[in-house]
Amino acid sequence: MKLLKLLLLLLIIHLSSTLTSYTQTYRYPVTVPPALSGGFGELRSNHFHSGIDFKTQQVVNKPIVSIEDGYVSRISVAPGGYGLALYVTHPSTGHTSVYAHLNSFSKKIANWVKEKQYEQERFNVNLYPGEGTLTVKRGEQIALSGNTGSSGGPHLHFEIRDTRSEHPLDALEFLSPISDTQKPDLRGIAFYPKSEKGILNSSNNPIRINISKDANGNPLTLGRTINAWGRIGVGVKAYDRMNGQNNIYGVKHIRLFVDNNQVFSSTINRFSFDKTRMLNSFIDFEDWKLRRSFYMKSFIEPGNSLPFYKTVNNGYIDINEEREYNLRYELEDHYGNTLNYNFKINGVKQSIPSQPECDNFMIWNLNNSFIDMGVTLLIPSGNLYSSFCFKYDKTHNSKYFSDIHHINDNPIPLHNSANIWIKLNTDTLQNRNNYGVVRINNNGTESWVGGEYKQGGLSLSIRELGDKYAVTADKAAPTITPLSPENWVSQKRIRVRLTDNLSGISSFRGEINGSFVLFTHDSKSTVYTYNFDDERLTNGEKQTFVFTATDGAGNSSSYNYTFNY
Repeated sequence: MKLLKLLLLLLIIHLSSTLTSYTQTYRYPVTVPPALSGGFGELRSNHFHSGIDFKTQQVVNKPIVSIEDGYVSRISVAPGGYGLALYVTHPSTGHTSVYAHLNSFSKKIANWVKEKQYEQERFNVNLYPGEGTLTVKRGEQIALSGNTGSSGGPHLHFEIRDTRSEHPLDALEFLSPISDTQKPDLRGIAFYPKSEKGILNSSNNPIRINISKDANGNPLTLGRTINAWGRIGVGVKAYDRMNGQNNIYGVKHIRLFVDNNQVFSSTINRFSFDKTRMLNSFIDFEDWKLRRSFYMKSFIEPGNSLPFYKTVNNGYIDINEEREYNLRYELEDHYGNTLNYNFKINGVKQSIPSQPECDNFMIWNLNNSFIDMGVTLLIPSGNLYSSFCFKYDKTHNSKYFSDIHHINDNPIPLHNSANIWIKLNTDTLQNRNNYGVVRINNNGTESWVGGEYKQGGLSLSIRELGDKYAVTADKAAPTITPLSPENWVSQKRIRVRLTDNLSGISSFRGEINGSFVLFTHDSKSTVYTYNFDDERLTNGEKQTFVFTATDGAGNSSSYNYTFNY
């Protein structure tokens, strides 16, 4: 009887192990040897990277396969963002896999998508096939890799999401290991005195120190003495490495110790998309905006509710004794490769200065506003990660229809958005849709932001503070340039170049003999292409082609051409 119970127990353990392996180990979505150009949770502009990026040998059109049995639950086609993307739901595991920046879909998927595009008469579509519409098997080819959308080069952006919550998960936890014995790479240490509660080297300014390496690539000491008093925070700039790759990746685990006591840890293995902009509180946002440098803070601002952290005192360190404080960063990647870095802070009593009086102090957990003669700013509660002193300035420039408004003197991220209204000094345009707000960059260049005419000014949403804005006008229609129309019939395709001087293309449409035809395009190119479709064109007839386009300021243009086919 005891032997039978033992055998039964071993069988249960074996079956449990087999089931776990099945539900948690997927096949790779690529058929080339797996190599990564990007990792999960990496720091990107205004968001955490929600997947892993597979290299495709620097070319497009590599086969992409489904990682498991399932069905296509969503298809996205757009000129930017993910470009051509597939979402495959796997009911047996509770996961959805995502394949983005594709060059094309498999034939059965492509045909279904094309029908829907013609039904909706648009290139951009977001489709949700039913569970029995497009089923796929593990290893079945579903697409070819590409470089569509907001992609900087050929690769596959791949995600695994929890189907119920739609939270992206670290896909490496569900795939066979990739060879990696490289430990993380430390680049810098930063120190931040808490306002009115701490001081560093007799100053209330942050100190950021780049860390040099020795001949063997090991990080050297700080090279600078840090004398501190009161409450301070610490940050680290670091990346990960992988065997045989020149890329840099994000660090999955960060731990900070003070006198061998852990005061902070962060682990990025899942997040929700509604919190991905909270990356701007995870990092030193000002340093990112000014220097494009990613320091990760090891303390938590009051408006930061990311689920990554375990801390003591929100990660802040109280320097209240005149002694040497021993600190250590422990940086670890997904495969357990770890770098330890020791550094010191000297506790030196110093006078902590109080902040100057502030006329416009904004509280992180309240509704905040600012009103001046030519501008109104409204920041709803839930947008600020910490409180700050708002500063405003304006200058006059006859080039614009309004003053130039400087909305705060340094960069401040917003979690969602704030609303600003800018008064027009001169309201002379008959077509008020031509008005638009531009953001004036430090080098004097302009970026169209848009806005809506309202009560003698323009109202719009902004996503951060610290920039300059003014009202200008866009009265020029888009330019449509046909590309070798004499070759359209022989090449069985129509290609036009579509450009705009300021506000950008808002919409476009191609027609032949009054019926919609499908033009494809990508945000990285100004060329729009229609491939002749014999199922929708009648041979031997005169074809009247019309292409129209409208920009963000409401200006429209049209091009006509007649040919025999």
